[in-house]
Amino acid sequence: MSRAIHVFRTPDRFVAGTVGQPGNRTFYLQAVHDERIVSVVLEKQQVAVLSERIGALLLEVNRRFGTPVPPEPTENDDLDPLVTPVDAEFRVGTMGLGWDAESEAVVVELLAITEGEFDESVVLDDTDEGPDAVRVFLTTTAAREFAARSSKVISAGRQPCPLCSEPLDPEGHLCVRTNGYKRDAQLSKSIDFIDPEVFNSLAAQTDPSFLVDEDDDDPEDPDDEDPGTSGPSQA
Repeated sequence: MSRAIHVFRTPDRFVAGTVGQPGNRTFYLQAVHDERIVSVVLEKQQVAVLSERIGALLLEVNRRFGTPVPPEPTENDDLDPLVTPVDAEFRVGTMGLGWDAESEAVVVELLAITEGEFDESVVLDDTDEGPDAVRVFLTTTAAREFAARSSKVISAGRQPCPLCSEPLDPEGHLCVRTNGYKRDAQLSKSIDFIDPEVFNSLAAQTDPSFLVDEDDDDPEDPDDEDPGTSGPSQA
């Protein structure tokens, strides 16, 4: 069976989007023209790489050919979600990027993932042999907008932990900087024993007034009033 190549020469819309909640999102690219809609699923890192490479390609096109390239947009006009239902044609394996000088358009090609190897010369080619593909032609303005929206979509996920930089989960976070204790966990003030250093680190993030004094195990013990034993020794 010959491969299917979905070509969009003048798309009404080509965007990155997600389905699912932060921490469990699935990333898609979706091309739309009139009533025709084609979606493909891919990894977050692939979206980031494509966005970055498009920016680099536009700069190179401007340097080599003097083609006017719009600046990066400060705002995105298209913040709408993906057209639903989102039915992916395939999962993206290889991505291709090119420049069509005749139409002055960035060409994005997304090829379906395959189990075996294939000749990379089929990228941006109409040969019958090779994986299915989606080929989208973007004006320089549309390419800039795609890259800008993609960056926003990527950054809309889970916020990073200020201590270890790993993404935070809504139900809490096992932070390696606090020996694996869950950040933002509700700690009971009736705990009999806990490592004071770890407890203070966690408590300072939620309730700084509730700290454990390592030298005050029992404030009502009369022996603590002895000046000779109440304070820490001086090195």
